Amino acid sequence: MSKKIKKILKIVTGILVFLTLPSLLFFGFLYFKYNEALPLGVQGEKADALANKMLDALDFEAYKNTNYIEWTFKKRHHYNWDKKKNICDVYWKDYKVSLNLNDNSKSKVYIHSFINESELADGLIKQAREYFNNDSFWLIAPYKVFDTGVERRLVKTENNKEALLVTYTSGGSTPGDSYLWLLNEDGSPKAFKMWTSILPIDGLEASWNHWTTTETEAKLPTLHKLLVLGLEIDAIKTSK
Repeated sequence: MSKKIKKILKIVTGILVFLTLPSLLFFGFLYFKYNEALPLGVQGEKADALANKMLDALDFEAYKNTNYIEWTFKKRHHYNWDKKKNICDVYWKDYKVSLNLNDNSKSKVYIHSFINESELADGLIKQAREYFNNDSFWLIAPYKVFDTGVERRLVKTENNKEALLVTYTSGGSTPGDSYLWLLNEDGSPKAFKMWTSILPIDGLEASWNHWTTTETEAKLPTLHKLLVLGLEIDAIKTSK
């Protein structure tokens, strides 16, 4: 191997180490600081009572009576959701997918406002469904604690406070994920910790303390803080 090639390899190796080592050290710091095991909890009436307390604090009836929700997630994806018909128009880039949440085969795809029925459409429908599953969860997660396939457990935290552990055994894009709801004295959410398949660190905490009361009196979040990240939800509109 010539000296020139050795020098190039040395430079490339140095650049890779320079770029990756800080990232690895930062991840290691976050892992040892925040990673924690999934807590144990007890299923039953007390867990369900705490879940109902959270729903009462948020006026679940107002949310149930809301048939239409519009919102934008992180200024990238926009949604017009008809809850009654369970159809959501999903917009991003030059795409619009009229997503039928009951039957994917009835969904329709538009590119530059023109309907598209090519092989590309199936992939865009799948993408829209994944966007909706993720982005709507950040909007309405507290209201899903009694969905089919959801397990609820009462957990005692280190400061002897009651918290609600929710596990989604089916549905969504990543079944098996768990969330520990941390609540205020009145039962309203202030944060949750996450044990999910897409996050490399277990137990990361995201805030749920930036709420707005919408036109239908339904309470919905406008911002979540996750470490140094901010997940913005804006352009929220509701109607019956």
